[in-house]
Amino acid sequence: MISLSEFYAARERVQKWARRTPMEYSPGLSKLIDGDVWLKLENQQVTGSFKIRGATNKILLLSEEERARGVVTASSGNHAQGLGYAAKELEVKAKVIVPEMTPQVKLDAIRKYGVELIIEGEEYMVSERLARKIEDEEGMTFVSAYNDIDLIKGQGTVGLEMVEDVPDLDIVLIPVGGGGLASGGASVIKQATSATVIGVQSDTSPVMYECVKKGHIHDIPLRDTYAEGLHGGLEPGSVSFDICMEVIDEWAILTEDDILAAIKFLLHESHMLVEGAGAVGVAALLSDPERYRGKRVGVVISGGNLGMKTLKKVV
Repeated sequence: MISLSEFYAARERVQKWARRTPMEYSPGLSKLIDGDVWLKLENQQVTGSFKIRGATNKILLLSEEERARGVVTASSGNHAQGLGYAAKELEVKAKVIVPEMTPQVKLDAIRKYGVELIIEGEEYMVSERLARKIEDEEGMTFVSAYNDIDLIKGQGTVGLEMVEDVPDLDIVLIPVGGGGLASGGASVIKQATSATVIGVQSDTSPVMYECVKKGHIHDIPLRDTYAEGLHGGLEPGSVSFDICMEVIDEWAILTEDDILAAIKFLLHESHMLVEGAGAVGVAALLSDPERYRGKRVGVVISGGNLGMKTLKKVV
């Protein structure tokens, strides 16, 4: 497990670029579970998601030679924005590959950071394989969206802020895609508190859950999802997998209807725009309130970059 001191060091590095987001009390969700619910609002983060934390920490730790070669990544959208923002601020050339399912709102946001954008592949792993090919052929420095210790340390600063603002949580709900946020955030939570950490995924892409259940990384079939930020497989040997095996206590696997209901709830009840990947923790509360009855719950709202196609379904 990554030590708390390493997460504090990461925060020192990234705080110039990544803002400290609110830990906001939710009256509606608290009433639902007859307990207390706080939402960690990374949808209010620079670029609209937590991803800027890890991307900035990673680029800051690259050598001058690695920066000079430029960086390349694969992303479902939010990591590309975080990396693009950091690369622009730190004057590093960046190339980004995203899958065809990436919403237009994310594509538009990525382009504004001046990266070279390539749209390739029906799902995330196709994009990642192309990024790795570019790394080999062009000599660029690959920055993984999840399989990188320095990136994970940056993402874990979300957890630091949560435990500082509300130190006595019983349960923390964390969205899980490739596991960068979950492995970092949960590492902090498990060392600093006695809270139970629940990893949350969609049943259309429960890759980390299925891999943890079997004890090794393997491919599983994927389907379309409203939570495209959690969509995709895991690279063999991913460090995030080993950490998630250690620090995630339980899992909640949500249906697409659950996720859409959570997006709608956050929009209509909390006046909050949240993308599918960011809404899965709230979906877990709405779909099974008895599981959380009487508890003090922290929910990571990981991003707010909601595409118009999904938004039209909930307005």
